[in-house]
Amino acid sequence: MATCFRLRSCLALHLLRTPPSRVLRPRADYPVARIRGYARGPLGLSSALLRTDGFVGGSWLPAAATFPVHDPASGAELGLVADCGVPEARAAVRAAYEAFCSWRGVSAKERSSLLRKWYDLMIQNKDDLAKIITAESGKPLKEAQGEILYSANFLEWFSEEARRVYGDIIYTPAKEKRALVLKQPLGVAAVITPWNFPSAMITRKVGAALAAGCTVVVKPAEDTPFSALALAALADQAGIPPGVYNVIPCSQKKAKEVGEALCTDPLVSKISFTGSTATGKVLLHHAANSVKRVSMELGGHAPFIVFDSANVDQAVAGAMASKFRNSGQTCVCSNRFLVQRGIHDSFVKKFAEAMKTNLHVGNGFEERTTQGPLINEKAVEKVEKHVSDAISKGATVVTGGKRHQVGKNFFEPTLLSNVTRDMLCSQEETFGPVAPVIKFDTEEEAVAIANVADVGLAGYFYSQDPAQIWRVAERLEVGMVGVNEGLISSVECPFGGVKQSGLGREGSKYGIDEYLELKYVCFGGL
Repeated sequence: MATCFRLRSCLALHLLRTPPSRVLRPRADYPVARIRGYARGPLGLSSALLRTDGFVGGSWLPAAATFPVHDPASGAELGLVADCGVPEARAAVRAAYEAFCSWRGVSAKERSSLLRKWYDLMIQNKDDLAKIITAESGKPLKEAQGEILYSANFLEWFSEEARRVYGDIIYTPAKEKRALVLKQPLGVAAVITPWNFPSAMITRKVGAALAAGCTVVVKPAEDTPFSALALAALADQAGIPPGVYNVIPCSQKKAKEVGEALCTDPLVSKISFTGSTATGKVLLHHAANSVKRVSMELGGHAPFIVFDSANVDQAVAGAMASKFRNSGQTCVCSNRFLVQRGIHDSFVKKFAEAMKTNLHVGNGFEERTTQGPLINEKAVEKVEKHVSDAISKGATVVTGGKRHQVGKNFFEPTLLSNVTRDMLCSQEETFGPVAPVIKFDTEEEAVAIANVADVGLAGYFYSQDPAQIWRVAERLEVGMVGVNEGLISSVECPFGGVKQSGLGREGSKYGIDEYLELKYVCFGGL
């Protein structure tokens, strides 16, 4: 772990001579963003929050190049954002490291208070923040509004957990000794986040990191950098000290080199990543060279099992909630629907009816819309590939099955029956609005199909049999199980997976432990 004595001597002397209150609090005349730090504010977006420059050491900094961010629904350009590279990444790490040497000494109560102020500002600006999410990700506005509340709640939760970092006193056999266990912040955390929850995936990580006393460098997804930058503007308003929260947006072209720079920088002590399993493995390889702490929430392939004893209407409602949130673009979306033979036909019929009645495809800003666009054309092509592969191998399209006429990034909500285990949709995460249904006969068969995947993030099943509920909940090889429930995420509960779905847990009382180091102190001579 990086330690503060590695700072240059002149910086160390400066910190020693400067009272903590002056180091930690922005000056009254602290500079706001340069004019070029604002986007034009299309679609009624707040120009005060729609920033385009990187945020490093408390300042809005342009980069030598920019990259465009587009609305996936219309293709309209939302703005040109600073395309940060390796130099900017290293500068952000240095700023975070220097800030860490002060931030780690801030009282838990003060860190708690600052996080709470940040939360309050998110709530005050929730409508503008939601519009930014919808503009850059295409997510329906109602879902975006829900994400902002979910996102803000992580700051509230960890503002409270900041004051609950406890150690231990251990009584050893030697009477003249006492053993103490301290929990201390790790240092600088590099946070790499995805596009599907551009706000919540940041606060779930950053809230825990800041509460523990760490500082962060955030690299948001190239498709959705505006949410991360809007959070930076509000963090600054809340009084989060310069360098504690840094954001370095970059294009897809530079993402690989920036990710490697963050993972290999000796001043970074922790990597937190949410994204694909393939990318996670690359980052793990980079982090291994300096044995950095990592937490990763990677890909899923969630089974949704409906047993004969299930309440069909309840199962259909859960399937709708689990599958089609964000047009199927969530890591915990159900990907494989395993339905027992005795209830299969009834479930498929009612599921199709519910999809036709309740799902409406359109621009996320339209009130009636429940299904926005996929994030880009590459995502649509993957969905098309999975559907065409299934059809070619004997699957039946119950409803949907093709691109939607609304636009090139839209796909019809699709239900497939007669799906078999050799089809791509049974083997890979689709990440789109496709529900493939596989028929099974026995509980053992269903569990075996569910567990054959090399990932294990979430799993769902519906049953009214208490003994079966216990058996299946314990046997599913996933990190999170929904029993007669399709929505499982909550700030109070640990989020994470097993197998190749990741390492560690986020949210809950366990989330802050990912940013703390245990130190054993042997106190002798008593």
